[in-house]
Amino acid sequence: MADSSGPQKNWYSILGACPTDGIQELKQKYQKLILMFHPDKQRLDISEGEAEQHIQRFIDVDQAWKILSNEESRKEYDLQLRALELKQSWPVDARITLNEMNWDCDTKCYTYSCRCGGEFILEKDDLQEMETIVCCDSCSLSIEVKKSRFGLWSETTKPCRVSVMKSHQLSQ
Repeated sequence: MADSSGPQKNWYSILGACPTDGIQELKQKYQKLILMFHPDKQRLDISEGEAEQHIQRFIDVDQAWKILSNEESRKEYDLQLRALELKQSWPVDARITLNEMNWDCDTKCYTYSCRCGGEFILEKDDLQEMETIVCCDSCSLSIEVKKSRFGLWSETTKPCRVSVMKSHQLSQ
């Protein structure tokens, strides 16, 4: 599952789930993704690189399900996630992938709604690292944004919204 320094992958993000999701919600998300990325279900016209990415995604989804569907391994994983969060120099409210954010065509920024009503705003140029910490424009919360490894996001497919941004690069 993970080494002693903490989880290597965020299994919840891989399934598009939250730590508060129940087993049925996790199962539905798993089933949807496992069918989407199953090697036997892939189109014949995709490139070799895309096929390899889909196979890796299939493996990750399957591993995420194995860990999160088992009550004992899920508890252990949740404890590791919590310990990792406590080691951060600032609190991270959520970990998301870039494809979960909304693309603003006008300002060329990604946005994500905060629970306070504010927004997390990320300019495309600030996403140099694989992971970036973004602060809310209205409160003290921050999120960790990971670049998509699988090319599932596209600026042309994101809905447009207008915003301004504040962000900090992840120094770890």
